[in-house]
Amino acid sequence: RTAVVPLVISRSPFALHRERIMARHLCASPSALCDYHVHARSHTRSSSRSSQFSVQDSINEGIQIHADLEGKKLSSSSKSKSYVWVNPDSPRAQQLRKQSYVLRYASLVDVARALDSCVAAQEHVSKVLMGLGNNVIEQDAVVILNNMTNSDTALLALQYFLHSLKLAKEVILYNVTLKVLRKRRDLDKAHKLFDEMLHRGVKPDNVTFLTMISCCRICNMPDKAVEWFEKMPAFGCNPDFVPYSAMIDAYGRAGNVDRAFALYDHARTKGWRIDVVTFSTLIQIYGNTGNFDGCLNVYEEMKALKVKPNLVIYNTLLAAMGRAKRPWQAKNIYKDMITNGIAPNRGTYAALLQAFCRARYAEDAIKVYKEMKAKGVEFNFILYNALLATCADVGYVDEAVQIYQEMKSSGTCIPDTWTFSSMITIYSCSGQVTEAESVFNEMVEAGFEPTIFILTSLIQCYGKANRTDSVVRTFNRVFELGIAPDDRFCGCLLDVMTQTPKEELSKLVECVAKANQKLGDVVKILLEGEKSEGGFKGAASELFDIISTDVRKGYCNCLIDLCVNLSLLDRACELLDLGLTSRIYTDMQSKTPTQWYLHLKSVSLGVALTSLHVWMNDLMKAIEGGEELPPVLGINTGGGKNRNSEKRLAGLVEAHLKELNAPFHEAVKAGWFLTTNSAAKAWLESQKSQG
Repeated sequence: RTAVVPLVISRSPFALHRERIMARHLCASPSALCDYHVHARSHTRSSSRSSQFSVQDSINEGIQIHADLEGKKLSSSSKSKSYVWVNPDSPRAQQLRKQSYVLRYASLVDVARALDSCVAAQEHVSKVLMGLGNNVIEQDAVVILNNMTNSDTALLALQYFLHSLKLAKEVILYNVTLKVLRKRRDLDKAHKLFDEMLHRGVKPDNVTFLTMISCCRICNMPDKAVEWFEKMPAFGCNPDFVPYSAMIDAYGRAGNVDRAFALYDHARTKGWRIDVVTFSTLIQIYGNTGNFDGCLNVYEEMKALKVKPNLVIYNTLLAAMGRAKRPWQAKNIYKDMITNGIAPNRGTYAALLQAFCRARYAEDAIKVYKEMKAKGVEFNFILYNALLATCADVGYVDEAVQIYQEMKSSGTCIPDTWTFSSMITIYSCSGQVTEAESVFNEMVEAGFEPTIFILTSLIQCYGKANRTDSVVRTFNRVFELGIAPDDRFCGCLLDVMTQTPKEELSKLVECVAKANQKLGDVVKILLEGEKSEGGFKGAASELFDIISTDVRKGYCNCLIDLCVNLSLLDRACELLDLGLTSRIYTDMQSKTPTQWYLHLKSVSLGVALTSLHVWMNDLMKAIEGGEELPPVLGINTGGGKNRNSEKRLAGLVEAHLKELNAPFHEAVKAGWFLTTNSAAKAWLESQKSQG
């Protein structure tokens, strides 16, 4: 019996690195190849010029290496500590390397590739595997299956190994085959293979369930992931083996939020380290369920536990605050992010921009846009359209025109229907007919058909320019294109009527009646002077019952405006009363012992003047009834984000108050007009004496 002779081979740093990799392969156990946790052991001695690699060590790890050194067969029984130096460039060194498992592993990977590309039939798979010879061991089967990607041939290879090898742990082969099915996202075959395991009497382990759970998550089936997780105890497996972040995410996406947070609480109770991924999942769950305060609470808890948020956390929070329409909190989160040294990426800017756009924070949105442009961050057509829509909402005409031109010159973003719709809306709000028609023609030349949204904006534009004939022509085009008028389109027609001279209203009455018969009935009563009070109010009530709730306020605003234009104050008061009782208008008055306010924010001028008239009557009735007025009385017309609405409303209300010689004065806070009870009482009494 000959001694095992360790080899000492001098080598360069590159060779040293290569042989360390070889040592890891030699010392790896089979389970390490299928995601098991192992501790590989390697025994090396190194110096500045050489290191030693012992064949004995590899034998002790369970890997047999047969080498013929100087005509003698190496034996594992020797305990000799002598060493033989071999030139790394000599044929002997090359021969020893060829006999190591490193080369064996590479050849097994080649077999896996051959199986991936062969015909999915048992005879073809068997033919490939028979090329391995008769010395195939269990570890070889694990390596081959672990490196395969073809699920059909992998299942056939598994059957070959199950019938041809004497296996110590069949579950390992099943687990690596399940991994192949997971790669292919084939949950049905994975389920069938699991059933086959049970039929053969193979007990699944923690890795089996982890693989099935991850397969369900990859296949976007969180409900199934939850089912597999809850099966684990029945098979004697430990659910704690599964990463809690994965199951928190699965329960959250499956809609079982309570269970997700129960797992989170359990992890905290056990004192387990909660990683950033888990916190990210919790924030996503809260955001998806609309609990935006919960998102912020998780963020604060992270900071309390000294878990540093990463880019994903910040982007998720910004997106959640955008959906919540809380731009001020998005600002604070972004500030924290920069302070903590996290560089924003495109996702950050996109979430921040959309948060500002949803809340109509146009100035902040434009600042983000300019910063993105300055840093060369890619800007897609979705962000362009969101920004243009915001400009349309708040009346930023010049800014929108510049953004539109930059979009067209970008070379990467082509305007679509929504782009053209926003631009036509922007020009329509300011009555710029020529510009709106130019964009409309550009849209048609680009091959886009007019939509109901675009034609609605075009009618609005013609209405502002008092081009009634163009309104009628565009209305007829809607029917020629076979487009059915919707509630917003009819509301736009009604709005145009409030801007049309009285002598031309008859041109629009038939259009309104054709678009919406109930609306036409109400308009005809106003124009034709119907005497029956119940008939008018009843017709208006029927109209509000059939239109969608999101346009009821707009309809009521326009009808009251039309009444004011026609000097039908009683009809306007009837509509206002109907709007209040139907809760179309809410909280228009607020009264406490110290103040009595009239809130006119987000209403039209006609509604504002009618409400002011009703409020003045309420004040007069209070005085006549001997009631003491609160010390402060005020009128709130709104802060004025929209350049074309609330600021204009404030100016018109102020002008009307001056016309009435009312003692209300503009306050420091924009949109507010205040007076004292004594001044209001004196003015009301003077109005009474004059009336």
